[in-house]
Amino acid sequence: MIETIYIEENIRKHARVIDITARFPHARIITCERYAQVFNPKAQNFRLQKQQPALILAEKYKNFVLEAPAGYGIGASRNYYFSHMLNCLYDCRYCFLQGMYQSANYVLFVNYEDFQQEIRQLCNATPAEPTHFFSGYDCDSLALEPVTHFAGQFLPVFETLPNAWLELRTKSTQIRSLLAREPIPRCIVAFSLSPDAVAAKVEARAPSVQRRLEALVKLQEQGWQVGLRFDPLIYQTGYRQQYRQLFEQVFARIDLNRLHSVSLGVFRLPESYFKKLHKLYPEEKLFSGPMVSQKGMISYRQELEQEMMQYCTEQLLAFMPQNKFFPCTL
Repeated sequence: MIETIYIEENIRKHARVIDITARFPHARIITCERYAQVFNPKAQNFRLQKQQPALILAEKYKNFVLEAPAGYGIGASRNYYFSHMLNCLYDCRYCFLQGMYQSANYVLFVNYEDFQQEIRQLCNATPAEPTHFFSGYDCDSLALEPVTHFAGQFLPVFETLPNAWLELRTKSTQIRSLLAREPIPRCIVAFSLSPDAVAAKVEARAPSVQRRLEALVKLQEQGWQVGLRFDPLIYQTGYRQQYRQLFEQVFARIDLNRLHSVSLGVFRLPESYFKKLHKLYPEEKLFSGPMVSQKGMISYRQELEQEMMQYCTEQLLAFMPQNKFFPCTL
């Protein structure tokens, strides 16, 4: 799967680097001074790199944990996100990462302990207040778990923090490490879901909705709390029927008692990211939809956006209690 691995010079002997490279004995190993030398240059072909991304092993020095944007959350007042990895295994056409980064290569920051220390400090600062941490903002939390062992390394830390909640956002079916251990009550495995007709067109390389749903059910059966993330809502002819069928399909399978939360949000991208994606994929029908620019963001026309949110909200609340519903207000 990974043919080339770049390693920052100063972490060549890091235990996590040695462990990862040992699992790819045939990979080409290239050292670099800093990952930005490989990841940031502008003269890169994102589409070509996406066919066979390299893995870049790096060390992060600051900004381990960041405040989540206002309006982003699932019930807590203290919300943070952290990114142990940059870029994603999948190739979803609507993903903002393709507009943010010059490179399709994966960056893995191997100094997990520094992230964990900052998470502990934030929790200890307000021990009586629930604090939510979101992974999967700049990557998929579980898609490369067999390589990164991210969940296996972070879950024991969150288990020791009584006011810490962790969301693992994913489209992946890589749940073996979760099934191999006891569930953590304050961990939410949140699956991003789209109608089959949408996923088949714009979620390249991601597991089918049916396979994601099967993984979700397995986790619930073992006692894990799960989340449903219907975000972004994608408009196309017949969207009402498509989303209604998706909600029926999902709620026919899941256990409401182990459903932590449901979130809903429409397609939106910073205008600069949108322009870059449109240039990468000029033939993509998604980008020729009924969209407008508002305050530097590209999204659907306001009346269409409101219509989609209202319809899907009504449909969802027919299946679930309102106190578990968190529409995105970004």
